[in-house]
Amino acid sequence: MAVSVLSRKEKERVIRRLLMQAPPGEFVNAFDDLCLLIRDEKLMHHQGECAGHQHCQKYCVPLCIDGNPVLLSHHNVMGDYRFFDQQSKLSFKFDLLQNQLKDIKSHGIIRNETEYLRTVVLCALKLYVNDHYPAGNCNVLRKSIKNKEFLIACIEDHNYETGECWNGLWKSKWIFHVNPFLTLVTGRIFVQAHFFRCVNLHIEISKDVKESLEVVNQAQLALSFARLVEEQENKFQAAVCEELQELSNEVLKKNLRRDLPVTRTLIDWQRILSDLNLVMYPKLGYVIYSRSVLCNWII
Repeated sequence: MAVSVLSRKEKERVIRRLLMQAPPGEFVNAFDDLCLLIRDEKLMHHQGECAGHQHCQKYCVPLCIDGNPVLLSHHNVMGDYRFFDQQSKLSFKFDLLQNQLKDIKSHGIIRNETEYLRTVVLCALKLYVNDHYPAGNCNVLRKSIKNKEFLIACIEDHNYETGECWNGLWKSKWIFHVNPFLTLVTGRIFVQAHFFRCVNLHIEISKDVKESLEVVNQAQLALSFARLVEEQENKFQAAVCEELQELSNEVLKKNLRRDLPVTRTLIDWQRILSDLNLVMYPKLGYVIYSRSVLCNWII
């Protein structure tokens, strides 16, 4: 069915669904392309605002407020398209299409032991992120659910290379209840990549984590939590690299006409070239290689 004969509600539903399918880093591109098809500026602006708000929560879009990184997620949503930041004590709206903060207001924070623990955990997490990510961002939020205090740590790093036809995102989320002796940490690590040179390839990989941590004091808990995150993310990265290597080998074997050995060794081309006995015959117009050296090279 053509877009022109759809009802307004159907158009809104289609537009929002298409925008929500935009990979991280490509929301504005998808919006601009849809504008050329829909040709309804008011409708597109409203749907772009709604879908952009959800896109920010889904992919932990990073911002910078007063020099501090802020990650947008559904954990710091206030309603009416507003977010809050506990570090800067501000609430605001964020226009993803214009990449602009709007309607900034002060946001009060209750100072207690949990808030102090949040600050300590954030410091420990920043040390880990700075050591392991090229341009990573992290944030720690405090949330009260049914009179129980929880800390929510978010990590994000991305590399959007639209000119090179690929985009990539790494994010993880960690939640634990503030208990006096033992706490259960639940986490989820998520990687998404999009390649669009010659092919349109989407890769999404995730892993859920559950681990327990002993609680002695706040400093010990913060350090133990940072070590746990480091250990789990290192394991996840190693597993992803191994799986991608196996996938590459499988694809390579299927595309070859016959099986060839995979030695996984580095070829020293300079040594090979120096060992070749090259004899030039200008009048004959071809190159004769030493048969013995060439056979050894092929084997």
